[in-house]
Amino acid sequence: MGTGSMPVGTGEPLDKERSRICRKARDYIRGHHYPQDAVSIAILDTNIVLDWFVFRDPACAPLAAAIESGGLRWLASRWMRDEFEHVVGRGLGGRWLTDWQQLAPRWDRWAEEAPSPYVAPATRLHCSDPQDQPFIDLALAAGADWLVSRDRALLKLARRAAPRGLRVVPPAAWEASPPAC
Repeated sequence: MGTGSMPVGTGEPLDKERSRICRKARDYIRGHHYPQDAVSIAILDTNIVLDWFVFRDPACAPLAAAIESGGLRWLASRWMRDEFEHVVGRGLGGRWLTDWQQLAPRWDRWAEEAPSPYVAPATRLHCSDPQDQPFIDLALAAGADWLVSRDRALLKLARRAAPRGLRVVPPAAWEASPPAC
């Protein structure tokens, strides 16, 4: 069968069929099991959620607006929710008096719960802070487009995460170049 030959029974040139198969394989490998025009996915670290829910940081406003409008999906594992609840439960001091009962409905409304993934050590991007490892693991396992954080340990992974389709950015950088929805 030559380059322009037709596979048996398909009626399509072999190169076109190969291209279709390669695209499907690429999408599967990248973890994008949703259509290309689907909403982008973001993982937010605990401090970003605090900045959004409690501190109302203006740098998080575009990110929050995108999530609230449905233009961006926020995925979080049960571990992330438990960590957020623990941080809020410890208290934030000063004028930032909050309690979990006030914040839980917002979390439930905007966060989509995802299972904590198992990532094989050989494929894992190792974070220098073990407490931040679940964020990068979920982002890569879920095929997220964004991991939004100000944490230095996570931001150091940006260059290594980029070839996997993940952008690790602080909130201001997300604002500067939001994903196409």
